[in-house]
Amino acid sequence: MVCFFTAAFLNFVMLLSHTIALHCGGVWFLYRVKNMKSSLLRFNIILAFFVFAFAGCKTTEEKRKEKEAAFLRFHLETNPDGTPYNSKVSVYRSNPIVLNVERDAALDERFMKSAEIVDVDNMGGIAIKILFDEEGTKRLDYLTTSYKGRHLGVQARWTETRWLAAPLITKRISDGVFIFTPDASKEETERIVNGLKNVIKQLQKPYVF
Repeated sequence: MVCFFTAAFLNFVMLLSHTIALHCGGVWFLYRVKNMKSSLLRFNIILAFFVFAFAGCKTTEEKRKEKEAAFLRFHLETNPDGTPYNSKVSVYRSNPIVLNVERDAALDERFMKSAEIVDVDNMGGIAIKILFDEEGTKRLDYLTTSYKGRHLGVQARWTETRWLAAPLITKRISDGVFIFTPDASKEETERIVNGLKNVIKQLQKPYVF
């Protein structure tokens, strides 16, 4: 009887440990422990892992934020030519403007180093600040030098797809920093930036062959 309850308790602890490991990134650890030769040592380690993993697990909100993804694309305004390589889009919901933009993005998250929310005034106004990498900085420099007087249509994709802005190119930007005010609420902006940070982080990870 004692052996039965001991085995049942061990299985119960191992099941809970396995579940927590899946959520907290401990699958590899649990696999190594389960293959130890000493059952007593295995039990003690699993029990300790269970206690510390339970205490160290992230909240549901933190997990949600880590899983969010958002994408940001910059499309150059161009003249319509009747080809499928460009199309008309509507930007700004309250006072919409119609732009004809290139279908392919001139810049996107692949060329970004970071994204953050910045304050633009003392009234609670916010903007999105993008810092581009070396290649992105070159592209932004070329766009803002060669196409002054045109707009850059900014499209975001997160839980929905929306054209966030259409800033007019008025000067050369050579430092790789682009700031724009999005057509989005504060909560939406926070989710977009958080999701974009997650995507940038994943893209910056080195490939393992």
